[in-house]
Amino acid sequence: MLTGLDSHTVCRDGVALHTRIGGSGPPLLLLHGHPQTMVMWHRVAPVLAEHFTLVLMDLRGYGDSARPSPDAAHVLHSKREMARDAMAVMAHHGFERFDVLAHDRGARVAHRLCQDHPAAVRRLMLLDIAPTLAMYELTGDAFARAYWHWFFLIQPPPLPEALIESDPARYVRSVMGSRHAGLSPFDAAALGEYERCAALPGSASSICEDYRASATVDLEHDRADVAAGRMLHTPLRVLWGEHGTVARCFDVLSLWRERAARVSGHSLPCGHYIAEEAPERLTQEALSFFQPLAQEQP
Repeated sequence: MLTGLDSHTVCRDGVALHTRIGGSGPPLLLLHGHPQTMVMWHRVAPVLAEHFTLVLMDLRGYGDSARPSPDAAHVLHSKREMARDAMAVMAHHGFERFDVLAHDRGARVAHRLCQDHPAAVRRLMLLDIAPTLAMYELTGDAFARAYWHWFFLIQPPPLPEALIESDPARYVRSVMGSRHAGLSPFDAAALGEYERCAALPGSASSICEDYRASATVDLEHDRADVAAGRMLHTPLRVLWGEHGTVARCFDVLSLWRERAARVSGHSLPCGHYIAEEAPERLTQEALSFFQPLAQEQP
């Protein structure tokens, strides 16, 4: 589904990361969300590849990347480790400085990437998230009911893993189909890829560890940033679906302005899965936000 993008494997500290690269122009890293893979970009990648050198990667624990074994502190699935993965992938492909477009879990990785490696990121676009720490601290009834998986996945093993492994396709469809537009926005081949990868050995464990990390070690890192007054200074554009849970439950722009100095953003007429529900609008937004840098050398 990602024709014209060459497949590569990049290894970092024993973790094999599946990547694809193609197009021409300044480098643009794309990071996917849960429970998806890099295939989620299939409707926007063809046009973006006409303007940028695209680098797509499956996050550790997802897609065709490796699934690290769980550790007691959930460090191996922390967003800090995933951000280091992204840095290694971009270095492998020859890029020290680049733009980032990221959705959902990938957007949380991108936030940490920009926080820990600010010199590497020129511009950052995040899709349908508020800062992780704020979302946990401001959780209310409506959010907890809509994002039930946040609280299911962080329960101690082995129950969440066992339930996912009993029917991975049903888990994928239950999470994705419960949003604004149901399953109708998803190409059958893309949905099949999400289901295939969710059924790979170790996927359930990594999915749970990803969320356990977000509720533990990732929050420690976020709280340390807040306590130290560390703000993002990279230009940040945030977009969210006007029909999504994030829009209903949080003041997205205000929350990001507490964490970043140069923020702009607005809603789009869709739900959570912006790249598949509103690909034309997202493509326009990306070209508008990133294009001024198109003449800058990587």
